[in-house]
Amino acid sequence: MASTTEGNKSLKGNLSAVPTVAHPTAKEASEVAANIKYHAQYSPHFMPLKFDPEQAFYATAESVQYFLIQRWNETYAHFHGEDPKQTYYLSMEYLQGRALTNAIGNLGITDAYAAALNKLGHDLENIVEQEPDAALGNGGLGRLASCFLDSMATLNLPAWGYGLRYRYGLFKQRITKEGQQESAEDWLEKFSPWEIVRHDVIYPVRFYGRVEISASGQRKLVDAEQIQALAYDVPIPGYGTKNTISLRLWEAKASAQDFNLYAFNEGQYENAAHLHSKAQQICAVLYPGDATEEGKLLRLKQQFFLCSASLQDIIARFKERRHDSEHIVWSDFPNKVAIQMNDTHPTLAIPELMRILMDQEGLGWDEAWAVTSRTIAYTNHTVLPEALEKWAVALIAKLLPRHMEIIVEINKRFLEMIRSSQPNMESRLNNMCIIDDSNPHKSVVRMANLCVVSSHTVNGVALLHSNILKDELFQDYFSLWPEKFQNKTNGITPRRWLRFCSPKLSAIITKWLKTSLWVTNLDLLSGLRQFADNSELHSEWASAKMANKVRLAHYILQVTGVKINPNSLFDIQIKRIHEYKRQLLNILGAIYRYKKLKEMSSEERKNVVPRTVMLGGKAFATYTQAKRIVKLVNDVGAVVNNDPDIGDLLKVVFIPNYNVSVAEIVIPGSELSQHISTAGMEASGTSNMKFALNGCLIIGTLDGANVEIREEIGEDNFFLFGAQAHDVPKLRREREQGQFVPDPRFEEAKQFVKSRAFGDYDYTPLLDSLEGNTGYGRGDYFLVGYDFPSYMEAQSRVDDAYKNAKKWIKMSILSTAGSGKFSSDRTISQYAKDIWNIKECRVP
Repeated sequence: MASTTEGNKSLKGNLSAVPTVAHPTAKEASEVAANIKYHAQYSPHFMPLKFDPEQAFYATAESVQYFLIQRWNETYAHFHGEDPKQTYYLSMEYLQGRALTNAIGNLGITDAYAAALNKLGHDLENIVEQEPDAALGNGGLGRLASCFLDSMATLNLPAWGYGLRYRYGLFKQRITKEGQQESAEDWLEKFSPWEIVRHDVIYPVRFYGRVEISASGQRKLVDAEQIQALAYDVPIPGYGTKNTISLRLWEAKASAQDFNLYAFNEGQYENAAHLHSKAQQICAVLYPGDATEEGKLLRLKQQFFLCSASLQDIIARFKERRHDSEHIVWSDFPNKVAIQMNDTHPTLAIPELMRILMDQEGLGWDEAWAVTSRTIAYTNHTVLPEALEKWAVALIAKLLPRHMEIIVEINKRFLEMIRSSQPNMESRLNNMCIIDDSNPHKSVVRMANLCVVSSHTVNGVALLHSNILKDELFQDYFSLWPEKFQNKTNGITPRRWLRFCSPKLSAIITKWLKTSLWVTNLDLLSGLRQFADNSELHSEWASAKMANKVRLAHYILQVTGVKINPNSLFDIQIKRIHEYKRQLLNILGAIYRYKKLKEMSSEERKNVVPRTVMLGGKAFATYTQAKRIVKLVNDVGAVVNNDPDIGDLLKVVFIPNYNVSVAEIVIPGSELSQHISTAGMEASGTSNMKFALNGCLIIGTLDGANVEIREEIGEDNFFLFGAQAHDVPKLRREREQGQFVPDPRFEEAKQFVKSRAFGDYDYTPLLDSLEGNTGYGRGDYFLVGYDFPSYMEAQSRVDDAYKNAKKWIKMSILSTAGSGKFSSDRTISQYAKDIWNIKECRVP
């Protein structure tokens, strides 16, 4: 085929010079190039004689996958032979991001792959951009789970993750004049080169039906609807180690025998494939809308599907490793298996493990309960009432009748235990019971209560959050079982969140510390403190930060069309849109800043610090207030960014379709990051850790992990404002009593929006949430008005600090230097020792 462009001629010439040879574990550039070319020609995904960037990405990824498969096989065999106690991490979300950079970085072959792709006429950075983000998560919960997997592998721990293989993810976000628009994610539109389908790993998962009781009293589920769970493995390589663990994702499918050929030939096409259609729904979308009963049933199906398939797999592996599979000693199960529930979504693992042990393995209640309660642990991630799941008893009984029986029995035995052993707690049982039947027409199962009662350990994810669990949310349980509660402050992987996403800054850190060991021992970053005043380091640090800002500015222009000035202060808030995270406070602050700029003379404006305010994040499709906030940010930007009087003094940008790959550009380019949730409402946060690690200063409240970050980096390097958690209840009561007096600046900002300065959209329902003293959707529950004046004063301190470049750079260096505590390696080491009781199992 003739080449039509000079670029193609050059590319074809490069290809012809490289041999086509399979080198599954190549580490040298020429062998890597030959291996990539081999996959381009012999992996049957695209037409031959074509090697565009997309084809080059898939060929490159498949060449790496073969490397990972070999290491995965070695790891699996080693675990099988050693039979260590193994952790299984159950999570509804994994926000993995792109895998190529992380995989070759952890394997130590980045340079070889960069050189190999150059030989083939491509650039590694461009090839990486061809990979879509895996759409398996939404926010911090999923990103934390992915960081944890990276650390488990890097620390050589025997551990796996389990999740669901969502075809369309949460949604892809597009911004129009109407605001946020949602469409399905397309990450599996072609295929994922990282996943390995395991056709021999498939389990039945049953819904509905009825419980049949035999003459001997044995219970079993009959007449149930059966769906198949098929396993897909995503290899997770550790950094600088052979250990490669697995994220096992389940796909729901029906079998060929479930297809009604007779009905199909009669023209009843939908009816013929009814069960296939129902199976496809289970893993179609992350967090389907649950406003209807059908939506609630689908969410509950998803949760049970994950739990049932995973537990069957865990038990099969436990049996596989026993020398005498005919005589299983089930009391040994907790000595070999640790199950961690990432929030309440996997709660049904508790009754499902009980069901399997009793109904299939023949254990009695007491023995099954002893095994279950010694095996399962629970991480709480929220104190928000709406996020503490409650499922209607009638709904669970309909979908999972046997499991509802088990939950009823757990509740009954728990209440009996309290009444017999702790009669003084009788008055607290209404709060502690698992089944809340205070409304007999709408009895609900409190999933968090079921988790606390059934787990051997309950942990929070930041010191403040864990204290709130003990002192408030689970106070009664804590008084009963104080030894059950722990804190495990979250962490992030320094590989993805510094080493790979900011290579220039990483190189500077390695140079000044005279070691690269900080990548797996983040505490070594404290060594930067001794150089915090060094002018040479200041110059290098500023240069690396500016390069990252220029890259971010280019990205913003590319995706929004807005040109931003890299010399302005980059002020960023990127996270899931929610009222408690207070993006509304941020944009009202930007509105007030804009209004004051408009009122200034040209002379006064010369003293203003130019600022680019960037927000990003997805608002859940049915969360109307959050979507109004997204629209307001964009409406403000449309006016501010086109105001010739203001120019580069202020830009307001909404970054669309925020995901991991976007974060890897945004976070290194940031200078100020806003973590401004209402105190006591954010469990931890992990983006605050990523920003701090990258030398970005934080403006924030004493909420979640902000408290510990401020302690570690130094109070002088953190722009603090706002009410503290212990003050919030009192402030809300005072608001209800009409004692709140709003700051004039706050009223001015709201009035500016009401004046239609940012368009004709009616923001009354959004602004009404800040008005009044009581009532649904009113009374400023998240204290935006109360915190507004201290927020604006903190922003003034930011401006003053930024004017002193030397001071700002020193603060930035000290931010990175103080981030050592926030490595997920530290977090996972603590889980392994204190909760799971597992030890290193390194592949030799």
